[in-house]
Amino acid sequence: MTIQLEGQVERITFHNSDNGFSILRVKTRNTPDLITMVGSFPGISPGESVRAQGQWVHHPRYGEQFKVISYQTLVPATEKGIEKYLGSGLIKGIGPVTAHRLVQHFGTDTLRIIEEEPARLQEVEGIGNHRLEMICKAWEEQKDIRELMLFLQEHGVSPTYGVKIFRRYGREALVTVRDDPYRLARDIFGIGFLTADRIAQKLGIAADSPKRLQAGLLYILQECIEEGHVYFPRSRLLSEAAEKLDVPLEGLAQALRILEEEKSCVTEPLRHDDSENGEEAVFLPPLHTAECGCAKNLSDLFHGQRELPTFDMDRALSWVQKILGFTLAPAQVSAVRQALEHKVSVITGGPGTGKTTITKAIIHIYKRLKRRVMLVAPTGRAAKRMSETCDMEARTLHRALEFQPGTGWKRNDTNPLEADVFIVDEMSMVDTVLMYHFLKALPSSSTLVLVGDVDQLPSVGPGCVLRDIISSSRIPTVVLSEIFRQSRHSLIVVNAHRVNQGRMPMLGFEREKPQDFYFFPEDDPEYGAKTVVELVTNRIPQRFGFHPSDDIQVITPMHRGTAGAAALNLALQNTLNPGGEELVRGGRTLRAGDKVMQIRNNYDKEVFNGDIGKVKSIDKEGQEVTVTFEGRDVTYDFSELDELVPAYAITVHKSQGSEYPVVVIPIFTQHYPLLQRNLLYTALTRGRKLTVVVGTKRALAIAVKNHTPVNRCTRLRERLQEIKG
Repeated sequence: MTIQLEGQVERITFHNSDNGFSILRVKTRNTPDLITMVGSFPGISPGESVRAQGQWVHHPRYGEQFKVISYQTLVPATEKGIEKYLGSGLIKGIGPVTAHRLVQHFGTDTLRIIEEEPARLQEVEGIGNHRLEMICKAWEEQKDIRELMLFLQEHGVSPTYGVKIFRRYGREALVTVRDDPYRLARDIFGIGFLTADRIAQKLGIAADSPKRLQAGLLYILQECIEEGHVYFPRSRLLSEAAEKLDVPLEGLAQALRILEEEKSCVTEPLRHDDSENGEEAVFLPPLHTAECGCAKNLSDLFHGQRELPTFDMDRALSWVQKILGFTLAPAQVSAVRQALEHKVSVITGGPGTGKTTITKAIIHIYKRLKRRVMLVAPTGRAAKRMSETCDMEARTLHRALEFQPGTGWKRNDTNPLEADVFIVDEMSMVDTVLMYHFLKALPSSSTLVLVGDVDQLPSVGPGCVLRDIISSSRIPTVVLSEIFRQSRHSLIVVNAHRVNQGRMPMLGFEREKPQDFYFFPEDDPEYGAKTVVELVTNRIPQRFGFHPSDDIQVITPMHRGTAGAAALNLALQNTLNPGGEELVRGGRTLRAGDKVMQIRNNYDKEVFNGDIGKVKSIDKEGQEVTVTFEGRDVTYDFSELDELVPAYAITVHKSQGSEYPVVVIPIFTQHYPLLQRNLLYTALTRGRKLTVVVGTKRALAIAVKNHTPVNRCTRLRERLQEIKG
């Protein structure tokens, strides 16, 4: 039997931002103790009163709970309730301290004063003109957002997106969402097609509506991009869309034709050796432009003229070896010679094969020839490491290209970069779109040297740029395979090469002897996770002196699971950073001092996917979090915090392009879907001074044997081969 209860929310013990499910502790008039309410409560705040309809149920572990079917929020009427309501972070400009002062001054009339006589708020200490303006704006927004949140609640959308939707569309938000819910998937980071589709269906949009079919096809294409593809075959696109949207192929084929006519996608025939006769590749327009542009710009650069004074190659090579203080190996000499003879060249090889030495030699010679050299890398960490090893400033590609939010890339074909020689490190990380914009910005007379490890995981973004360039056989390439003497003593280097060759890493050695690689056998993932936490927090810092957060990075194959990034982050946060100022949002606790990672490119803030920082402060009144990235403070509004994730533990894919003093790698058979040779190889090579593996030999063996990485749908290799010259 359904009954009704009224009470005041004292605290929220759990909240899932994906579905709004919450566990509340509520004070009612008729019960001396707090009761537990469970159900979907989007946008609920401590201090609010609720009128809930539901049933009492008995949970085998947690006892009596009131399971809520529906509810309405009521304006809090008591001073305690109003203070808790305002102090919960609901209104920007009002935190716990200001809420207490307001209620002390205005009592139960506080909410009416904010609504009807906001100027009187300045009677309270700490509220000046700026704070008053902030509070008034937030209060008005909150009223509009509350209506939007109620609509989102009815349609199963997390209220954490309410602020983002409102700020994107303003007071037209509700009208916009009702008119075309599929816009949410295109415009709002974090809201996908499936959520938009759920709203559309509840609004009565037919399953075979052209609007739905077109949005669904673009959704499948976007999913392909996120998996690394540049295009998707037409037949596979239609069949996957038919299955996921549960509609006939005929309507989808018509929808695809409309998208092509509207220039929302681009199709082109695939060559016979790519696929069956008649098959087409379907691209999103920006990726088609980027891939075609990469091929043309690379070819034009390679065959173009350059300004280089005449010099004696052999004398230059002899001179640079004296400068470096040792003799280059034959393969290294070939790589340097190639970089001096050709306008575009590639140097690839694993750890310890001398890529850094070659880069230094190239820099020395070109500088001796009075050429301006620019060093670039795809990430901040990679650029910093390049600067340190080459004793010369290196920039990230984004900063070198001077991206300006709202206007695009400042450096381009009409405003090229100012240098004669460009050396790109960690090329395996560079995706198709970034490569296109970089190539566009190169002076036609410049020289380009691409350095990277083609056996690592491909870029997070779409494409396999380095692999495709090498396999096209159009650009001169030197493959380095010899491990140099100084690196042969490193078990990190030796084991990485063994894995890359399909051999098991060396595991049976004495732990008591100082070394840079250790394996801790552990069959049970749960105990393995505990071992990882113990190693990071105690054993490695005590024995080797490394800082548990600044120097040690846990890298795991998967996000989920007992030994996945999510579970390990929670355990490490509670061990390494258990106290201090904190913010609970979306079911996740964020604390000052936490290690966090940016998970999307944000050009306004100049922070990019994969950047790691540390939470400096949390301002609940200003609803802002400050994060320090490489010595630079970046401010996030509370509504932007879905761009940050904990980074005590990260996936191998997110570690690309970075090196850490110490890495700890859990690897178990529960990671089976992602156990691949290039993934294990990439993980092992992230450690600069120490690599520790925790797990089973069987999981290692599975990864070593699995040399069938997923092939990405790209056409850069074919485009380069088709260009004559």
